[in-house]
Amino acid sequence: QSPFSMAILNVGAPAAGMNAAVRSAVRIGICQGHTIYVVSDGFEGLAKGQIREVGWHDVAGWLGRGGSMLGTKRTLPKTCMEKIVENVRKFNIQGLLVIGGFEAYEGVLQLVEARGQYEELCIIMCVIPATISNNVPGTDFSLGSDTAVNAAMESCDRIKQSASGTKRRVFIVETMGGYCGYLSTVTGIAVGADAAYVYEDPFTIHDLKANVEHLTDKMKTDIQRGLVLRNEKCHEHYTTEFLYNLYSSEGKGIFDCRINVLGHLQQGGAPTPFDRNYGTKLGVKAVLWMSEKLQEVYRKGRVFANSCDSACVIGLRKKVVAFSPVTELKKVTDFEHRLPQEQWWLNLRLMLKMLANYQISLTEYISGKMEHVTRRTL
Repeated sequence: QSPFSMAILNVGAPAAGMNAAVRSAVRIGICQGHTIYVVSDGFEGLAKGQIREVGWHDVAGWLGRGGSMLGTKRTLPKTCMEKIVENVRKFNIQGLLVIGGFEAYEGVLQLVEARGQYEELCIIMCVIPATISNNVPGTDFSLGSDTAVNAAMESCDRIKQSASGTKRRVFIVETMGGYCGYLSTVTGIAVGADAAYVYEDPFTIHDLKANVEHLTDKMKTDIQRGLVLRNEKCHEHYTTEFLYNLYSSEGKGIFDCRINVLGHLQQGGAPTPFDRNYGTKLGVKAVLWMSEKLQEVYRKGRVFANSCDSACVIGLRKKVVAFSPVTELKKVTDFEHRLPQEQWWLNLRLMLKMLANYQISLTEYISGKMEHVTRRTL
């Protein structure tokens, strides 16, 4: 038995892999001898006292479950700070593991900034990024984004298949992700989209015109269907409806157009093997790190942690699982658009553009040998 107690909560929108992370964190915490609490409904549940102690068997069978078994809310701590502090004191919580998206990161940052006012918040905190948007700074991959890309890809494949009987059709598909275009870009590469419009890569009416011309040329080849992806907040004025009207008008007599909004389908059902594995690893590593930190700051029967590295985001950076203090990440975060200032996947967009440009020439080149060439075959 150890003298420490930890609380685990989910914050933000549900993401596949959250339950795998909670399960591994609970069990490794019990192995370490800690008292483990779980909190329902995020920071709101922490303020209302929806806290219960869990044992080994309480999280049995959680590994492959999608969504969030604990329940999540987007509420940020600043709206109910005093009640949160009261419950932290009441349950003697010395470690806080927050699993969630940008709200989880922002919430922990608010708790850290309130340490000067409330001594009870001088505890060890860790954020496991879990969001389909993949927009949390401090990590290259968020938990749930792999499942979301797979779900979006399967949906786009079925949409494309529906055009196999109806020739000369262009689909405009809207994906989620807020201002972050990760989902659109990676799904676009996976399904061979003709274009993927995202906020991070600004586009003008000239780019839209060029894409319409590209699709017009494409309809003259064997592949008589097109797919255009659009991130939900990629542009203030060029909405999905605007793109539909533009493509329909310019393609009159050459191709017709259809809109598909994928919506919450992208959250996926059961997590993919990657997300199950990744969630389990992050849960274990986060609790082991927290245990180590608790030992370091334990003095005279109590925990007092007010250094920068006592509140971190755990994440995969290139090949390394790293812990980044939230106070340092604040400097590289765009809070208005809820984005990290630098994003690695923007380099992949060149591949997306090359695929679209080379498709027509490749199709024409091998059309004599094959009756029908799909983008994926290329």
